[in-house]
Amino acid sequence: MKPETFFDNFEALAEAPNGVQKLRELILQLAVRGKLVAQDKKDEPASTLIKNITAEKERLVKEKKINNARAFPTIDENKIPYNLPKAWEWVRLGDLCHDWGQKKPDVEFTYIDVSAIDKEHGIISDNIQILKPNDAPSRARKIVSKGTVIYATVRPYLLNIAIVDKEIEPEPIVSTAFAVLHPLSGVLNRYLYYYLRSKPFIAFVESEMTGMAYPAINDGKLYLGLVPLPPSNEQHRIVAKVDQLMSLCDELEARQQKKRESRAHINSAALDRMIAARAPGEFAEGWRRIRDNFDLIYDSPENVGALRQTIIQLAVMGKLVAQDEKDEPAEILMEKIKVERMRLVKEKKIKKIDPLPIIEAGEEPYSLPLGWKWVRFGDLGQTQTGTTPSKNNPEFFGKDYPFLKPGDISNNFIDYNNEGLTHLGIETGRLIKSGSILMVCIGGSIGKVNCVDRECSCNQQINVLTPFLNLDCKLFTYFLRSRYFQNEVIMRAPKTTLPILSKGKWELIPFPLPSSKEQARIVARVDQLMALCDKLEAGLLRSQADSEKLMEAVVGRMLAE
Repeated sequence: MKPETFFDNFEALAEAPNGVQKLRELILQLAVRGKLVAQDKKDEPASTLIKNITAEKERLVKEKKINNARAFPTIDENKIPYNLPKAWEWVRLGDLCHDWGQKKPDVEFTYIDVSAIDKEHGIISDNIQILKPNDAPSRARKIVSKGTVIYATVRPYLLNIAIVDKEIEPEPIVSTAFAVLHPLSGVLNRYLYYYLRSKPFIAFVESEMTGMAYPAINDGKLYLGLVPLPPSNEQHRIVAKVDQLMSLCDELEARQQKKRESRAHINSAALDRMIAARAPGEFAEGWRRIRDNFDLIYDSPENVGALRQTIIQLAVMGKLVAQDEKDEPAEILMEKIKVERMRLVKEKKIKKIDPLPIIEAGEEPYSLPLGWKWVRFGDLGQTQTGTTPSKNNPEFFGKDYPFLKPGDISNNFIDYNNEGLTHLGIETGRLIKSGSILMVCIGGSIGKVNCVDRECSCNQQINVLTPFLNLDCKLFTYFLRSRYFQNEVIMRAPKTTLPILSKGKWELIPFPLPSSKEQARIVARVDQLMALCDKLEAGLLRSQADSEKLMEAVVGRMLAE
């Protein structure tokens, strides 16, 4: 693909996943390979520029403006990264620039640390300090001036690169975490800046970094890095073109962000309209709006998550399937649950449970359809919190029963294959019956819920409900994942660094209970719609993968030509 064709398809390529970011990377790679702008035979070649640079460096050393220049090893032609246009030359970074030395601040100065760099725009932000000598950090040592390029040499700040683009008063001093690169005459600091951000140079730096906690490259190794040097005039043309294309990337990125926000707004408004619908006609109208704008709204996998959540929310509000007057109402189902609970207590299979407070009329979170009933969650089954047997007794741990922790539970599956308990261990812990509902009750995973399909045990970071009757396990997991129930969980947990929802608060959450037959209809409908969401999401992911492959192919062709 020729550059002209590339530019003609610029906006189309930007639509690929991470397209704009990949375009930025490609622009820099084309620029530093001499493929972004045309060469001009009239330009003075880089070989002449190198002679002038060498002479200037010698003059600056003689005038004692810089320290004696270090001699760098000759470049092995077998180790050059790629071929360059005829008028270009490979040179060491240290041959193109110099530093200004170091000093311990003795007067008031402007301190520039790595955190002061706006790495997206390559400038020094306003986050700089004017300090007295006595307040100077030990790393405040390196001198810079207008035109200097500063390069953060520690991995977390690898792209914290900036040009000192103005005179700074009082005198600027930068952190020793920077390498100071002041270009010599004929080397454009902005060309150098762009090359330092390109993939070839990043790869070189990463290969030379040392250290475990904070990998870094020292100045000596950095100066050995190879730089493709174009003629001075071409440097100016390259920088102008890169500036132009990066500005276009900014516009495309802003446009895409606006489009994403617009789609998200349309999606949210349409879904909220369905949730707020009171009459069947309003609900049907909300669904029609989504159906008619489906391709517009759901063009990325991220939006499908909101659709899943709305399906569950509609289910928990009794709006997903029609009610049937012939169904036995939830009031009668609750009577059966009470009878079963009393039987279990009488037969000493469970301990006597104090009745939970009834839900008053004003406490109902929202109106339910006829045949439904608000109940306390704990009224539906035996609630308990997991426990961990003593780690001091190895006989408690084995493979007889899975022992679950929060990391083993997700909304998609439960991993039973990690830690386990023996028969002896389960006697000191708690046996959880198949069909029980588990919800993580602590920390960042609070609210994760699933239903177990075998006997097991769990630790104290998980709350458990074992239904008194054979209620639909899937209905519980769907309802407990709803926006309503998850909000209740967060609201009832203490607002601390490590929120914990106690069993006592968990079982008090109002639960919207449908009739038994409607439970089955709800689960069947949710399963059907979730399968459609899976299909939609898979198609979008395939489309993204295809777009990404196409983008990679374009990049590969551009760099190979």
